[in-house]
Amino acid sequence: MNNLLQPSFEQYCIFFSLYRAFRIYDDDHSHSLNFDEFYTGLQDYGVQLSQEEAKELFTYFDRDGEGSISVEEFMVAFRKPLEGSRLKIVQQAFKKADKTGDGVINCADLRRVYNAREHPKYKNGEMTEDEVFKDFLKNFEPNNPDGEVTQSEFREYYSCLGANIDNDAYFDLMVRNAWKI
Repeated sequence: MNNLLQPSFEQYCIFFSLYRAFRIYDDDHSHSLNFDEFYTGLQDYGVQLSQEEAKELFTYFDRDGEGSISVEEFMVAFRKPLEGSRLKIVQQAFKKADKTGDGVINCADLRRVYNAREHPKYKNGEMTEDEVFKDFLKNFEPNNPDGEVTQSEFREYYSCLGANIDNDAYFDLMVRNAWKI
């Protein structure tokens, strides 16, 4: 079982193809997989695991222990950590966003780098500026939104986002454009 928990490149490829199938096996359209959906998907893809081994793997993916695997939990388990130029640009973005320099990004920091009044939901009156900021911050902390994004949460967000971007130069450009670096 340890080989499954520290996957090789080939196993990454297998699990990314499983990720694509994730939505197919989400029978109840809950945006998560319960154990039965997960086990059916493994069997359909020819992954030969006993039910006990599948349960162990399921538990590994179910980070929050709620009895289901969300897409985010699945992707976090297989993303590569940020390193090299990607880590450097993400650190620059965090530093730019953390205007107060206290090691977290919160609404006060965002007011200095993000114009909430340009957000479509602010413009149509659906959200206040504070609601726009809080909603934006939730992107970086999907599991425990407290309105303060730590460096670790910021890196994790970009690590997950970067898992789908092969080209380092494109990743760099995307982060630079987003944070105007």
